[in-house]
Amino acid sequence: MIMQAEGRLFITGNSSGLGYALTRHYLEQDWHVHGCSRRGCEGLGGFLSDMRMDLTDFEAIPVCLDDLLGAADELDLVILNAGILGEIRDIATTPLADIQRIMNSNVWANKVILDWLIHSGLDVTQIIMISSGASVLGNRGWGGYALSKAAINMLAKLYASEMPGTHIVSLAPGLIDSDMMSYLCEEADAGKFPALNRLREARKSEAMQTPAEAAQNIASVIEELRGFESGSFVDIRQILAPDLYASLYGK
Repeated sequence: MIMQAEGRLFITGNSSGLGYALTRHYLEQDWHVHGCSRRGCEGLGGFLSDMRMDLTDFEAIPVCLDDLLGAADELDLVILNAGILGEIRDIATTPLADIQRIMNSNVWANKVILDWLIHSGLDVTQIIMISSGASVLGNRGWGGYALSKAAINMLAKLYASEMPGTHIVSLAPGLIDSDMMSYLCEEADAGKFPALNRLREARKSEAMQTPAEAAQNIASVIEELRGFESGSFVDIRQILAPDLYASLYGK
C-alpha cells in the first residue's frame, strides 16, 4: 500500500539545530519534508527530499528550488529558518562587509525564496520566518544580527500584503541551546555586552530549550499563529509563557 503524507513542509537550514529538529519532528508526523542546507540533512527516514544549497548564491536558489519543489503543487507550511549570527561586537566597529554577509544569509536569501514561491504558482498555506527577540530589543553587541532580524520582521509584513492567500509571521522561537548559544555563553564578552548575562543564567534553567523542545513548541502553536494578523512579529513566549514575555519586553 502506498503511504500518503500528512502534510508538506519546505524548510531551510535543516542540517543542524532547530532546523534539523523541525525536520525530524515533521517526518515523525509522516509529513513530506523538503529541506535544504549547505551541509545537507542525512540519517533520517520517511518522506524526506533534501538538497544541498548555498543560500548566499542568489542565482542558484531558483534553480535548486525548481529541482526540489518543482513536482509539488502545494505546501502546507514553509519555515525559513536558515541564518547566521555573526560576531557579537559594537556596531560602530563592525565592518560593512560583515553586516552585508549577515544580511545576505538572513534577509536577501529569504527574499529570493519568497519571490520564487510567488512566481511558482504553488499554493502555500502558511509561512514562518524565524526571527529573534534581538530584532526588537536592540541590545548592545547584537549589531548585524539584530538589523537582519528586524528586516525579517518587515519582510514578513511586506510580503503578507503581496501574498493574501498565505498566512505569514516572523517568529521569535525563544532561547535554544545550540552552537550559536554556545558561542554567546562561552566566548562572547559578557562584561562588555551585559545582555549576554541573561542568556548565561537561562542556560542553567528550564527557560533554555533543547532544539527538539523548541521544534515541538513551534509545532504546537502553528494553528494559534494563524490567529495573528498576517505579517505580524510574534514571540512564542507571548503564547506559551506570557509572564516571561511581559518581563522580557517590558509589557
